[in-house]
Amino acid sequence: MSHQTGIQATEEVRDVFAKARNGAYRLIKVAITNEQLVVAGSRPACRRWDQEYDAYVQPLLEDDMPSYLLYRLDSTNSQGYEWIFLAWSPDASLIRQKMLYAATRATLKKEFGCGHIKDEIFGTTREDVSLSGYRKHLASLVAPLPLTAAEEELRQIKLNEVQTDICKDKQQTMAGVSFPMQKEALQALEKFRTKKINYVQLEIDFRNESIILSSTASTELKELPKRIPKDAARYHFFLYKHSHDGHYLESPVFIYSMPGYTCSIRERMLYSSCKNPLLDTVENNLHIQIAKKMEIDCGDDLTADFLYEEVHPKQHAHKQGFAKPKGPTGKKGGRRMTRPPGHGDADD
Repeated sequence: MSHQTGIQATEEVRDVFAKARNGAYRLIKVAITNEQLVVAGSRPACRRWDQEYDAYVQPLLEDDMPSYLLYRLDSTNSQGYEWIFLAWSPDASLIRQKMLYAATRATLKKEFGCGHIKDEIFGTTREDVSLSGYRKHLASLVAPLPLTAAEEELRQIKLNEVQTDICKDKQQTMAGVSFPMQKEALQALEKFRTKKINYVQLEIDFRNESIILSSTASTELKELPKRIPKDAARYHFFLYKHSHDGHYLESPVFIYSMPGYTCSIRERMLYSSCKNPLLDTVENNLHIQIAKKMEIDCGDDLTADFLYEEVHPKQHAHKQGFAKPKGPTGKKGGRRMTRPPGHGDADD
């Protein structure tokens, strides 16, 4: 599943970047606030880059919040000063914050300029982004030491995080995120499976990073559109009772409602990423066979005809039989007579 965060840099960030490329700053910290890239701190250059590194970088790191740091070296290339890009993503930060910063990293680097970035470090601990950590990174590039299988796997994971070619127009993808379901939500789905209730609505608890029960109100088909919030995303399970080809059916359907851009970027990302793991749990662990999965942006579409056509799409499998071409129009010629083989003409 593809994800574009849509987060852009403020004018202040662009102005600071323009000055920074000319050497006005030693360090710039950028954070995501109100769905925008903003300047969260900066430091001037006073001494050599390695003498200021830890004193500047470490105090700006938060133990529970990701951020981006751009640190200027004293070396230059054809485009100007060279910089180190630090992608800080501490283990204690929330999953949704990690996802948001990971998906926006390419945007920030493109705004700053790929040609100015000499090295990129992805860090989850302070040691990873310290001066000694940076030097270890440089040493591993020049003369990598033999690694165990576990170390090699960890190195590849980190490289995959940071060595994306963001200068090319590549599609950003993100794996699904599996949030645990709270007890009440699981109990409601179990009642839905046994048809004791006909409707379950679930929502994401962003603070606790879990999926919780929102509603189990008894719902008739005509009432279903009213259950769809107009300002928030939700997951819905509805027992669709209807007749088809002379048979009475009760078909479980899953509806993912996302009311467009009235929701925040974080909400859209989390609901989209949690959908597939949720369905996997419902179908494989709770053994609820979903007859139809659908996505909508408002409840107005949930009419009886719409649901019926979604659950029982029209089949176009009938093929027209071969039609013998018609003969020429107009007066037909005389009837042609044939003789059995072996009989000659009377004059022979």
